Amino acid sequence: MINQELINPKSIVVVGGSNKTSKPGGNCVRNLINGKYKGDLYVVNPKETEVQGLKCYSHISEIPQTDLAIISIPAQACLETITVLAQEKGVKAFIMYTAGFGEETTEGGILEQKIVEVINQANASLIGPNCIGILNRYHHSLFTLPIPEMDPFGVDMISSSGGTALFIMESSIRMGLRFNSLWSIGNGAQTTVEDVLEYMDNHFNPETDSKIKLLYIESIKDPDKLLEHTTSLIRKGCKIAAIKSGTSESGSRAASSHTGAMANPDLAVEALFRKAGIVRCFSREELATVGAVFTLKELKGKNIAIVTHAGGPAVILTDALSKGGMEIPKLSDTPIAKELKDKLLPGSAISNPIDILGTGEPKHLAIAIDYCEKKFKNIDGIAVIFGSPGLTRVYEAYDVLDQKMRTCSKPIFPILPSVSTAWDETDFFVKKGHVNFSDEVGLANALTKILKTPHPLANNLELKGVDIPLVRRIIDSIPGSGYIEPHYVQMLFKATGIPMVEELVSDQWDEICNFTERTGYPVVAKVVGPVHKSDVGGVVLNIRSQAHLEIEFKRLMKIPEAHAVMIQPMLKGMELFAGAKYEEKFGHLVLCGLGGIFVEIFKDIASGLAPLATEEALSMIRSLRGYKVFKGARGQEGIDEFQFAKIIVQLSALLRFATEIKELDINPLLATEKGIIAVDARIRIEKPNEINNANQ
Repeated sequence: MINQELINPKSIVVVGGSNKTSKPGGNCVRNLINGKYKGDLYVVNPKETEVQGLKCYSHISEIPQTDLAIISIPAQACLETITVLAQEKGVKAFIMYTAGFGEETTEGGILEQKIVEVINQANASLIGPNCIGILNRYHHSLFTLPIPEMDPFGVDMISSSGGTALFIMESSIRMGLRFNSLWSIGNGAQTTVEDVLEYMDNHFNPETDSKIKLLYIESIKDPDKLLEHTTSLIRKGCKIAAIKSGTSESGSRAASSHTGAMANPDLAVEALFRKAGIVRCFSREELATVGAVFTLKELKGKNIAIVTHAGGPAVILTDALSKGGMEIPKLSDTPIAKELKDKLLPGSAISNPIDILGTGEPKHLAIAIDYCEKKFKNIDGIAVIFGSPGLTRVYEAYDVLDQKMRTCSKPIFPILPSVSTAWDETDFFVKKGHVNFSDEVGLANALTKILKTPHPLANNLELKGVDIPLVRRIIDSIPGSGYIEPHYVQMLFKATGIPMVEELVSDQWDEICNFTERTGYPVVAKVVGPVHKSDVGGVVLNIRSQAHLEIEFKRLMKIPEAHAVMIQPMLKGMELFAGAKYEEKFGHLVLCGLGGIFVEIFKDIASGLAPLATEEALSMIRSLRGYKVFKGARGQEGIDEFQFAKIIVQLSALLRFATEIKELDINPLLATEKGIIAVDARIRIEKPNEINNANQ
């Protein structure tokens, strides 16, 4: 839980505070004093009588009633100390720097739980243990440096790791980011990352609160809670970026289906972040850069103008933006462009990038920005590259940039690369309240990530064409667990509205002959029994005669574990893929991509969390690297992406009401001239009563 005693305490005691600022307790006292904490500040240390000018108490029994206790003593002394503070001194909030608990040993975990029980019984709040503390505008209860500049509209950062939070903060400060708060969660024994987000969401005030949240998460303990509150905050106008570390594919190695082999915790995180609208980052520098972009005016399109006085960095930026899907519109063939050229120095380029030359003056920078804002209508944002050649000072140019960033209706992204030669000028610019992107590629990557992150959608379950009672009757009628028989797959897809190719499963030659006489040739024959049909030679395509079919039927029936043969008409079209897998804590993970062998070779797949809405499914499809193939390439017909999205949505609805399904493959879905149709599918279910019986 989070309470006011933690956020804005009237009194703080540092247990283990000292005069040695090289120790956590000593540095915390210094940070509180330097941060001008306005409440009563007490220190407990049996070896000191005065700590950094403050009276020091020898034992916790001597201190007055206190709101917040910061614990910086050995682990074995913590339980007794916290018990006294909670039960006798009225402490309602604790921050534990101390390590040596559940993160190290089983015994430490037991001790940690006992401490949590004491704190919970006192209806108090706990941050940690094993953390660096928290920082806000009321108190600087960190034991680390540096302390960033505080701003009510600065960044809120929540981190599982104290060290990582510190390093992210260092990158952020260098870029000019300011902070409203920092939460180092540590072991999260009572308060998790999700709990802090819940508090921020439930107490959010759009007039007074920060709208930028940066997260470093090592463990998502409650995905539903994370999704609920990040989605809510984003809908209230917040922007959120996050790193999730510790994802691994090891859990999927033993999976028996294409989906099972590809679905992994990383894809589950990807799907969760996509659904919530969180910009996913993979490095500290990237997270800080995205946070810096969040502080600027919102970029509402893909068209960027680049204003520079150095050609090379502009070319690098152009390449990086284009690679990420942004546009650098050509400007030189218009009357307005020629008008701009006349106002710049001879030799200036105005095609975009707009190069005002190394000898360009601040007034030329101002003119170029004005034209990009007011006269070039197809520009959504302006990147300005302006460094120093080491010959002149650039204060005046940075003053112009400062003024334009305050007044321009479009976002301006300042790239000031001379962090050594023009350090004083860059520092002058940043201290005016701006950020600086010293690396143009880092900026380009951040911009494209933000633009490609979908906004959270209303989580409405779309059920058109889905017969829920029939789905339940079919699932309930299936005996046992494991991969279900093909006719059950057909029945479930029909009840869900997913089109599937006509087929016959039989071990009787006469029945197969009658089926092919009705459907005609060519046909496909597949063995029924072995899970991986292709691996055992169990798939035969383009059978064009009864004689050929009879030979293959006999061969397929001799394959080990075969008990029948499936016959389908041979269809032509583009192979697609859709599938699903149940991920512990996250629920059903839905995948889509190119089908056939390409699903495993290219691994070009997109993920989403069920249930999915149509817009979410379309966003998944359009995020694929192979999306251009879906649109039609080299004279080939494209696919109906809306029908593909509809099938994905219907699949997610099936999973919502058939939770027994743990793995599902539709590979391939065939995009034919007449529409998209499922050609081959496998479904694995687990019946709860059977799992319980197995555990007994």
